Amino acid sequence: MVAEKEVWEALKQVIDPELGVNIVDLGLVYEVHCTPEGRVQVKMTMTTPACPLSRYLTDAVEAALWRLDGVSAVDVQLVWDPPWHAGMMTEEAKRALGWIR
Repeated sequence: MVAEKEVWEALKQVIDPELGVNIVDLGLVYEVHCTPEGRVQVKMTMTTPACPLSRYLTDAVEAALWRLDGVSAVDVQLVWDPPWHAGMMTEEAKRALGWIR
């Protein structure tokens, strides 16, 4: 079985190439679910539905999760509710983007 904590750590390795910040700190990952059989489901969003990096980021998420021991299936779902907003970012992301000191 894959531990949810391992999945979150793997997702932190996925960096948005335009912003240089990982997708977890950006607040793009809404939910992670792991089954005892090794199935991993991730619900995530983009900053906008028209994001040109959506395919790149979902592929990067899949690749990061397949590298984990015990993964038997990966399902990445893009969702748009709730809509992403800057308030979903962590303090670290805001600091990295120069929004706060």
